[in-house]
Amino acid sequence: MSGEKQLAGHIVVPGEQLPDEVEASPPYVIDDEGVKRATVVGLLREKSDGGGKAFVKLKEIYIPQPGDVVIGLIQGIGIMNWFVDINSPYVAVLSAQDFLGRPFNPSVDDMHSLLKVGDYIKAKVVAFDKTRSPLLTVQGEGLGRIIRGKVVEISPAKVPRVIGRKMSMLKTLEEKTECKIFVARNGRIHLECPNEDLEAIAVMAIKIIEEEAYTSGLTKRIIKFIEEERRIREV
Repeated sequence: MSGEKQLAGHIVVPGEQLPDEVEASPPYVIDDEGVKRATVVGLLREKSDGGGKAFVKLKEIYIPQPGDVVIGLIQGIGIMNWFVDINSPYVAVLSAQDFLGRPFNPSVDDMHSLLKVGDYIKAKVVAFDKTRSPLLTVQGEGLGRIIRGKVVEISPAKVPRVIGRKMSMLKTLEEKTECKIFVARNGRIHLECPNEDLEAIAVMAIKIIEEEAYTSGLTKRIIKFIEEERRIREV
């Protein structure tokens, strides 16, 4: 778009010293005895508001934070809990009581019939302090088992670029593909599209955004890509 800014900057490697003005944000930028250092590959660039330099990490692992809405993949079933892959080093836990919204009764309730391995859920992180597994809840609007659509995964570091400034990229994707798109903080994206062709176009567009996240003119290229794919597929 005409107002889109050039995102190019200086590539930073792990261990490299950063300007003092860069904010420490462990574990990606640490304060090493008064010296700011990057711990991952990143980009040092001017802030869009002209307020100095900022460090943009190009790789990221998802660290759960209470309040985050995530898309989780059921990977194991316990006696009264499900163990959930949330695209993080930490495996999350969802209790049967939370899922049911009432006390769990093992003589009546069958864990395997409620959620099975391979199911996706939308859930909120309610507690995590690194001494115990992240605790999830599905009690809330829009939360629960995902029963239709497709889930794709990107690097959590690229989530802000898929959403865009003031949600501009997300709105563009939804408008041009006619898909309903939910971007979770942990790098998983849920799409509900009118048909398989539009779903495939939306997925490809998201992957382009992930690969070219820090290049200029990306929104224009995404619009052109989607319009061209729709013309070719006649959808």
